[in-house]
Amino acid sequence: MTDISPNEGNHKAVETKLGYSPVADIPHRLRAADTDPKAAKRAERQIASMFLLSMLFVVLFIVAYIAIDTTTTVYIPVMGDVGASQVALGFTLAAAIFLIGAGAIQWAKKLMPDVEVVQQRHDQVSPGSATREAEANYERGKDESGFARYKMIRRTLIGALVLFPIPLVVLLKDLWVPTKAEQGESPADILSTTMWTKDTRIVSDGTYAPVRPEDLPVGGLISGVPADLVEVEEIEGNLNARGKAAIILVRMQPDEIRSQQGDGWDYQGIVAYSKICTHVGCPIALYEQRTHHLLCPCHQSTFDLADSGEVVFGPAARRMPQLPIGVDSEGYLVAKSDFAEPVGPSFWERG
Repeated sequence: MTDISPNEGNHKAVETKLGYSPVADIPHRLRAADTDPKAAKRAERQIASMFLLSMLFVVLFIVAYIAIDTTTTVYIPVMGDVGASQVALGFTLAAAIFLIGAGAIQWAKKLMPDVEVVQQRHDQVSPGSATREAEANYERGKDESGFARYKMIRRTLIGALVLFPIPLVVLLKDLWVPTKAEQGESPADILSTTMWTKDTRIVSDGTYAPVRPEDLPVGGLISGVPADLVEVEEIEGNLNARGKAAIILVRMQPDEIRSQQGDGWDYQGIVAYSKICTHVGCPIALYEQRTHHLLCPCHQSTFDLADSGEVVFGPAARRMPQLPIGVDSEGYLVAKSDFAEPVGPSFWERG
């Protein structure tokens, strides 16, 4: 039995149906770069130009990151007003990546070998000469690709690939808030205070309606925020205040509360805790009435709200901060003070 490649088998099947071999009857068409040295040189310049433009867009990315104010906006049809910095950074980084890919495709299409290769099937066990054959194939492929021959392409490609990671390193700067860093505040300092102050009313997140104790039945849960949150967000233009001040209110029977983070921090069995998981900062609202456990959906950290919000399962290293609450003269739930512990995720600057 004679072994044939899959492609050869397909060709023979087509030949049987058509009466002639489509592979044999269709001549191979050479490209312009295969026969004309000027066309090959022109293709080399085109590919190198793409790699050079990729490097230019990386430089423009860094310039845009430094020069464009983050509050500047531009109008784009359909999208409306969007941040000019985001548009510039997105366009320049996308262009840098696209040009590297486009240059590689053009290189393969115009300068690398354009031949059909058929390989015969062989036994699964490689012969002893397989290593030498593989080395020879590697050297032939390197020679045919022109990586050593086309110096302009090689140098511009290396330059583009060297510059490409720079935007990713620059973007690491956005993992920290510049304005706070300039003021000398650490993450621990920033997360140690929130909008909650004495007599700040608690309103329902979404409707912003003040919450009365009778609005919350035993086993119920309400997501709450400070009453003046909307005004603060309009002034600051971000959601930082919401991320720190978001809370959940749950109600249980007063005799089911085994401990709290302060004396009398509940009101008639209603307790308030931060809504932000102390592991990596995911918002939590999964409450199990029977066990009084609060479950984080991200990594399954579980907190016992009947026992000072202590961790009972999962990777969280700190308990959920509790907000002391009471009622004002009109019978609405209010905060008695800010959290006694920093809110949000744990990290190396926090004890």
